[in-house]
Amino acid sequence: MKTLLELTAIQTYIDQYHILQNVSFEVPRGEVTVLLGRNGAGKTTTLRTIMGLNPAAKGNVLFKDQEITTLKPYEIAKRGIGYVPEDQGIFGDLTVGENMRVAMQKEDEATQERLEWILDLFPDLKKFWKRPGGQLSGGQKQMLAIARAYMNETELLLIDEPSKGLAPIIVEKVMESIEQMKEKTTIILVEQNFMMASQIGDRFYILDDGRTVHRGEMEELRVNEQLRKKYLGIA
Repeated sequence: MKTLLELTAIQTYIDQYHILQNVSFEVPRGEVTVLLGRNGAGKTTTLRTIMGLNPAAKGNVLFKDQEITTLKPYEIAKRGIGYVPEDQGIFGDLTVGENMRVAMQKEDEATQERLEWILDLFPDLKKFWKRPGGQLSGGQKQMLAIARAYMNETELLLIDEPSKGLAPIIVEKVMESIEQMKEKTTIILVEQNFMMASQIGDRFYILDDGRTVHRGEMEELRVNEQLRKKYLGIA
C-alpha cells in the first residue's frame, strides 16, 4: 500500500473553538478513502485543514512524503490537490466554460485531454457550456464543481458532501462519475449518504468530536451494524 497523504495528530482551531483535537489517518494512492461521522464531528474542517484553509495549529500533513502543513491553499493546489467544497464554490455569473478556464493552471495538451475526458464524463457541461453557472440545476452545479477541481494535474481530490440536496437519480449519476474518476485519481470523500459512501469507498475513517475513533476496510462497516449505530446513528 503506497501512502499518498498522511495526517498525524492534527489539531485545528476555528476562532476560539478547538475543532480537530487529534485526527490521524493515511490515504493510499489509487483508492477512495471515506471520512464518516455525525454532523459536527470535524469532517469538513479536516478537508479544509488539508487544503490550508483552516491551518493546523499542531500536527503534520504530508503529501507524497513532503510537508504541506504550513503551505498556502494555492501552493497546496499547485502540488496536485483539488478541492470540491460543500457549497460547490462555483462562480454563478460566469459561464460553465469560464468556470473551467478560471480553474486551469495551464492551457497545454494534457489539460485539453483532461477537459475532453471530463466533458465525456459530464455531458451536461458540454451541453450548457455557455450557460451561467448560477442557472444550472443543483446536480449540474455539483458536476461543474467536481470537473473544475480535476482540471489540473490532480493526484488527490477532496470532495465534500457531493450528494447533499440532490435527487436520488442525480446521486446515482454523481456516484457513477466518482467511480470512473477513482481510476484516474485518489479521492477523499466526506459523505453522509452511507449507501453512496459504502458503494464507492475502499476504506473508511470515523471522526467523533474532532478525533479519529475507528478505521477499517469499507466491507467491515457494511456488515457491522453495531459500529454504524454507535458512531453514525444508522442501522
